Amino acid sequence: MRLFIDTANLDEIREVASWGILDGVTTNPSLIAREGRNFAEAIDEICRLVDGPVSAEVVAQDAASMLREARVLARIHENVVVKVPMGIEGVKAVAALSQEGIPTNVTLVFTPAQALLAAKAGATFVSPFVGRIDDIGADGMQVVADIVELFDTYAYDTDVLAASIRHPGHVLGAAKAGSHVATCPFKVLQQLYRNPLTDLGNSAFLKDWAAVPGGDDLVGLVTAFLDRRDAPSKPQKGAKAGRKKKE
Repeated sequence: MRLFIDTANLDEIREVASWGILDGVTTNPSLIAREGRNFAEAIDEICRLVDGPVSAEVVAQDAASMLREARVLARIHENVVVKVPMGIEGVKAVAALSQEGIPTNVTLVFTPAQALLAAKAGATFVSPFVGRIDDIGADGMQVVADIVELFDTYAYDTDVLAASIRHPGHVLGAAKAGSHVATCPFKVLQQLYRNPLTDLGNSAFLKDWAAVPGGDDLVGLVTAFLDRRDAPSKPQKGAKAGRKKKE
């Protein structure tokens, strides 16, 4: 399963990109507004930071206007995926963009039926909102699993992108459900690394290591050993003379 970060904060994106596990980025109007900077410049810089899909959302509400916005968004960078809201107008726009070869991410998906419509229109991604589905007392992860099953049954090329991820359990649930992608806030990506037993175990190892001779400089310790081991061997003095005398 691929991992995206759900943010428009460049510092967060740089940090997670440095971990070597980041596959893409999703943004939305709220995340962009939170950063208080030029939308197009932000998307362009994000695309230069991450070699993967970067979702940039249209804000128009009719298909014709969505298409106009989508076409200019796609010109920002080849990694831009145009994010389109679910609905009749959105699906109409997705169908047209699919014909033009512009990748799309259908957002605000809450039911398998909505996901099916997006896939039929040729969406690249559909984004079921797991946390928001849970908020109304339904099972967000079951919706993800149902969408994955539908897409497998009918061999749709559309990827399931689990969104509205609230905690590490959602990430694991998405992976077990077969979601192709999970997009996570920075905080959740940090939490995936953490476990108190990991911290306790590491502390115990370091405490024991302190008793190892030379352990305060592992690189120096190993380098000195390698230098001794790999140094050319010198013949022992008197070895050749001893052989001649015996002859």
